[in-house]
Amino acid sequence: MAANEQMKKRFRLRNWKMASVALAVYDVFAVTFSYFFALWLRFDCHYSEIPREYLQRWLRFAPIYAGLCLLVFFALRLYRSVWKYASFSELIRTMGGTVLTGAVHTVALPLLFGRMPVSYFLVGAVSQFLLVLGVRFAYRFVLLLKGRQKVSGGCRVMLIGAGAAGQMLLRDIYSSPELSDRVLCIIDDDESKRGRYIKGIPIVGGRDDILASCQKYAIEKIYLAIPSAGEADKRDILGICKETGCTLKTLPGIYQLVNGEVTVGRMKDVAIEDLLGRKPITVDLDEVFDFIRGRTILVTGGGGSIGSELCRQIASHKPKQLIIFDIYENNAYDIQLELREKYPELDLVVLIGSVRDSRRINQVFREYRPEVVYHAAAHKHVPLMEDSPCEAIKDNTIGTYKTAYAAMAHGCKRFVLISTDKAVNPTNVMGASKRLCEMVIQAFDRKIRDGKAREIPLLFTHYAEDADREFGELPEKVVTEFVAVRFGNVLGSNGSVIPLFKRQIAHGGPVTVTHPDIIRYFMTIPEAVSLVLQAGVYAKGGEIFVLDMGEPVKIDTLARNLIKLSGYKPDVDIPISYTGLRPGEKLFEEKLMAEEGMKTTPNKLIHIGSPLPFDEDEFLRNLGRLMAAAYENDPSIRRKIAAIVRTYHAGDETESPEECDEPEMAVAAC
Repeated sequence: MAANEQMKKRFRLRNWKMASVALAVYDVFAVTFSYFFALWLRFDCHYSEIPREYLQRWLRFAPIYAGLCLLVFFALRLYRSVWKYASFSELIRTMGGTVLTGAVHTVALPLLFGRMPVSYFLVGAVSQFLLVLGVRFAYRFVLLLKGRQKVSGGCRVMLIGAGAAGQMLLRDIYSSPELSDRVLCIIDDDESKRGRYIKGIPIVGGRDDILASCQKYAIEKIYLAIPSAGEADKRDILGICKETGCTLKTLPGIYQLVNGEVTVGRMKDVAIEDLLGRKPITVDLDEVFDFIRGRTILVTGGGGSIGSELCRQIASHKPKQLIIFDIYENNAYDIQLELREKYPELDLVVLIGSVRDSRRINQVFREYRPEVVYHAAAHKHVPLMEDSPCEAIKDNTIGTYKTAYAAMAHGCKRFVLISTDKAVNPTNVMGASKRLCEMVIQAFDRKIRDGKAREIPLLFTHYAEDADREFGELPEKVVTEFVAVRFGNVLGSNGSVIPLFKRQIAHGGPVTVTHPDIIRYFMTIPEAVSLVLQAGVYAKGGEIFVLDMGEPVKIDTLARNLIKLSGYKPDVDIPISYTGLRPGEKLFEEKLMAEEGMKTTPNKLIHIGSPLPFDEDEFLRNLGRLMAAAYENDPSIRRKIAAIVRTYHAGDETESPEECDEPEMAVAAC
């Protein structure tokens, strides 16, 4: 493969050199012929009437002038431009070269060999400019003509946006021989542009004319080329476009306009998050930068969808060292390659291991001494955890306990737990296990604040599968600050409904929705990670940070919008099937328990829930019993979870704490 690439590079280099030599030979002919043509034209196009002395002066000066032109053209990089993309810059440099060489010609020839007619210099310079420029722009002109003659089999396209991005996109469509799309009309809200033309394409109206224009021109595909548009305007326009049944594509962001990267290849499918109906969360990146810069950061579960995005954003903020810890080597390897390529100066360590292995996690903390931990490692799939409840407790709850204990034992400054809105009044084991994680860090934080950190027990000595050794006694003064970050469903993450819906649409349906009335809060992966990073800055210990995610979205509406964005009609082209709620699933998720209350932060979209009171000593004792039950794969594990998390309701399978055979596990007001 490498040898083939080298051969291709050598072939392209040889072709470029040959083209440059051919162009130089042509220029010698062009500049020489231009001034002969001027002389011939001066004497009425009769060669016999040209005085012999004029011919001799032209002939003697021609080699000198040709050599001078080659030197000037080479200095102006006229043999290094990619003429397929020739633009105003090439035009200016060609004109400059003509003016400069023409001036030298006008002065040098009379001084060296004698005077010539005035028209000789003027017509010669103009002829030279036209010949030199013409051959260079001829290739682009041919491509333009081909673009005007797009084959009829191509898609009929509407372009939204007559600004700089739209014009660049239009130019790319008509200059690329690989594309057969034909732009038939342009939409722009600027009234001063309506009725005008860009490259012969009419600007037919604003967003209110999208539906009518799609019908009039039988549009099949819509390109949205307004990267600078606000979120509200973009959602409004996309909301209209999805009713057309056309395929939609858009530019990811305005940075592409700045970098000159506006091409059809850069267009992406319109993402469903563009229609969520709320503004994206904004984070003070300066605060985050100051907090992360120069610190050693550990991300557990760093290969997952949230963990990997955490690693990307942390890497961009110049940490002293970034440690990625994950049990799944393929994901860890992928993010390792990506970060090493993008940030070659980053001190990156990628380690494989499980947060359930206290010996391994203790080794990592002892060797690398991370100052900040983002704990994203967890089992997150609700139906799978319903079938394997003991694994949810082992990985989520006990894994968090072990990692948090190691953080305290080795002087970590801050521990940020990634939680979920499913921890609020949980109806499934996964949500209950994450609520237990929140309670773990709240219990640790209160013990630290009361100066009783050494009372926190080592729960895992007798139950770990590999007979874990004890960490040793905690230091007299524990400095770790614990905080949780709670958010809703993440679009595009592993297990998100969006990839599932897209696969189902690609196969022709049906798209499966569990219930027509089920609703969820949604956020994007970058938003979730921004919140986590911001929480790490705001943390003082014991908080549960919550994102104001706006209004919840009906999954049924989400599915229908995605079908429309794909160019199909719901229930006509792609059927929707309702499969019923899965085990542990509820119709809606809550962001906070009612009794938690809310506090504000400097970021108006980030709130803090007040911690609920509970008996930490009793909780920690009961957690030890729960861990023992989990490692014994106790079939009554749900009853034991419900005895600790009183807000956990798992339907008929869960007995009330009063019915438990171990009532001492109940924790009041937790």
